[in-house]
Amino acid sequence: MSFPKGDTPAIEVDDLTIRYGDHVAVAGLSFRAESGRITALLGPNGAGKTSTVETLEGYRTPTSGKVRVLGLDPRRDHAALVGRIGVMLQSGGVYTGIRPLEMLRLFASYYENPADPVELLDLVGLTDRQRSTWRSLSGGEQQRLSLALALIGRPEVAFLDEPTAGIDPSGRQLIRRVVADLRAEGVAVLLTTHDLDEAEKLADQVVIIDHGRLLADAAPDELMRNADTDEVRFGAPAALDTAALTARLHATVVEVSPGEYRVATAGTPAVVAALTAWLAEHDLPLGDLRVGRQTLEDVFLRLTESAAAADASAAEFSGSPTAGTSGRRSRRSRR
Repeated sequence: MSFPKGDTPAIEVDDLTIRYGDHVAVAGLSFRAESGRITALLGPNGAGKTSTVETLEGYRTPTSGKVRVLGLDPRRDHAALVGRIGVMLQSGGVYTGIRPLEMLRLFASYYENPADPVELLDLVGLTDRQRSTWRSLSGGEQQRLSLALALIGRPEVAFLDEPTAGIDPSGRQLIRRVVADLRAEGVAVLLTTHDLDEAEKLADQVVIIDHGRLLADAAPDELMRNADTDEVRFGAPAALDTAALTARLHATVVEVSPGEYRVATAGTPAVVAALTAWLAEHDLPLGDLRVGRQTLEDVFLRLTESAAAADASAAEFSGSPTAGTSGRRSRRSRR
């Protein structure tokens, strides 16, 4: 299946600010995404991802700043843009009693030059389920059909929201191949996901935001290469006596999440030996051990933890609460 190639940058976000009353969901955010590249937009819940993407899709009006998709204003030029983008939602927008091939043919009728529904159904591995209704499909199969629906119009820009959520390993591999093929065909893919391993494997560019602010914008390898690596990460049972382990290693040990620990020191053989010896003395298993090169998850956690600490410090100084997630519900289902 062939998709058209658009000019770069396909997506432009310049000093975007979005407010809901007194709440600032997005605060001066800027980044670009190019055609023929996969851009992962990452952030914790409440980071501003939903508001940003919905603005790019034309469903929200920015308070200030500018967004452009294929050079067009998503709100003002929505009629001209809608046939050139594909949007994958986590749920909704599908008649529950309709069959996959019927649904694809219906969506194909909305476009001048759609992809072939039969070919697209095969692409996402649902040919043998074409006679089943949407409601009888598994969650993973519904996700794959949602991806097919996003691609039926041969989009130049594809907005994919958690495309592999709830999908088994073989389904994840299939979707990753489809997304990689989109990149090869020149499509600009903007991917939101909480699966950081997926983002590390797929993305050409990673944009990390928190509380609507940009924390990082670079290739995954660059982020991991430039990260401070003077630390050791290891897995072990939750709620270890980190004070005792800190004293043993002569380096601060922090439980960053249940069962996941960080040691603030270089991973020398002596440190690793002391760590494993302490665990052995307490008859505790070592789940994993990472020394040196950090993963994208390590970088993500370090950046968001630092941002949260800075926000907490600023709030304590000013006596006001930190910015949180908006109480306003999104019209879309997005994690």
